[in-house]
Amino acid sequence: MKVILLQDVKSLGKRGELVNASDGYARNFLLPKGLAKEANAQAMNEYNNAENSKKFKIATAQAQAEAQKKQLEGKVFKMTARAGQGGKLFGSITAKQVADEIKKQYGISVDKRKVVLERDIKEFGTYKAEVKLYTGISANIDVQVSEA
Repeated sequence: MKVILLQDVKSLGKRGELVNASDGYARNFLLPKGLAKEANAQAMNEYNNAENSKKFKIATAQAQAEAQKKQLEGKVFKMTARAGQGGKLFGSITAKQVADEIKKQYGISVDKRKVVLERDIKEFGTYKAEVKLYTGISANIDVQVSEA
């Protein structure tokens, strides 16, 4: 019997999946406990609409990430910091500061955990960074640190 799972069921599938379950298991366990519903015409229509909606959201997010990648790729973000003698910074430039600078210059909101610095920025100079925009889509940028 084909059923659509309403909750995760161990060894059968995850919520929202269309699965084949034995008739007895479906009638005596899954349906009475509200873990699944029978895959009739109306339920299948709802399932197909939900799947199409998921695909559309993913495609939209990927297109947006590609557009942001084109905007950011190869750009140089100039940041200033105070330093002591020998060019050593007081503290360091963090991924959060880089994310804030991206938001300020381009209006693209990036989570600080998605900014990957090549190494800690503790001196003046130019450093490479990677901004992960979506799964498999990332932009390489340069971070240039100069004296305040």
